[in-house]
Amino acid sequence: MITCANCETPQFLQIVQSRVYFEDGEMINEISETYECTLCGGTGQYAYDEDHDEENVSGEVELTTERPKFA
Repeated sequence: MITCANCETPQFLQIVQSRVYFEDGEMINEISETYECTLCGGTGQYAYDEDHDEENVSGEVELTTERPKFA
């Protein structure tokens, strides 16, 4: 789950830009999304790379497997 690092919740995050890359036309090879928190104004980016099977986040967003502190 992607949450705002400042507000500790995903509730106010909105995707402002999204890009999906299909190398062979069928399977997703790369996903890139830019987020903005409508509560605090924080921004960040999430990226997934199929070739290396890794997820990365940057900016004021964080990736977590736990439930958010504030729902």
